[in-house]
Amino acid sequence: MSPNNEPVETIKSGEKVVFKTYDCFSNSIQKEEQLFSSVGWDLINPATGPLYIEDAKPGDVLKVEVLDIKVDEKGVMTTAPNHGVLGDIIPEEKTKIISIENGKAIFNDKIRISIKPMIGVIGTAPKEDEIPTGTPGEHGGNMDCKRIVKGSTLYLPVNVKGGLLAMGDLHGVMGDGEVVICGLEISGEVTIKVTVLKDVNYPLPMLIEGSDIMTIASAETLDEAGNLATKNMHKFLNEEVGIDLHEAGMLLSLLGDLKVCQVVDPLKTARMELPKWVLEKYDYILK
Repeated sequence: MSPNNEPVETIKSGEKVVFKTYDCFSNSIQKEEQLFSSVGWDLINPATGPLYIEDAKPGDVLKVEVLDIKVDEKGVMTTAPNHGVLGDIIPEEKTKIISIENGKAIFNDKIRISIKPMIGVIGTAPKEDEIPTGTPGEHGGNMDCKRIVKGSTLYLPVNVKGGLLAMGDLHGVMGDGEVVICGLEISGEVTIKVTVLKDVNYPLPMLIEGSDIMTIASAETLDEAGNLATKNMHKFLNEEVGIDLHEAGMLLSLLGDLKVCQVVDPLKTARMELPKWVLEKYDYILK
């Protein structure tokens, strides 16, 4: 993600666009004899884009509505020593090709898992620095939040003119944590609608999915990421929704769920989830 990347396409605010994406290995692993170490880090987590959105200016917010996610007929997983939470006990590399049939990932002859396609990497360009697509941050990036799915709405910052939105790293299915450093890595297509919002003050990145609103944060440690996600939600409830400082904190202890997105990237990512009906009780409407 870089402010220096030239856009590959331009749209107007409110238009729809389709992103075609590679898997996190740049589609370079096609059989189980190919290992993670054969890929090379320069091919890991490619992001399609960037997309230039007209009238998007620094300080604005991009409202990204995920209208559809279509994934291919097979995906791949890898394990390797010194990678992920289990890297210290995995003795050698292994690759597993997993086919998808009738909406289920065929893990083995005993286990079939219903897929729930999600977007691992999605973000805008940072203001000045270049940030690898494998690293999450305030711009979004490799958040690996399993709730960025069809029907969700993600709010991202506009740091440079046009926003420069990019995405990739789809997963057919993934558990919170992504503990062996991958989900069901898969290529596919994402259809989105992008709208430029002016004069809004949301904690970013922020996500709406199902019945919940979420603040997402990344930091060097999971503790720091969890604290930041919680404080961002608290500030939003207090300053934007208008809930008393103390009561906002109490509500988060009663109704908020602090969850892990991933623990395997250069920065760890957590999210604070809160039921949307809380906002409705205070007559607060998100744009």
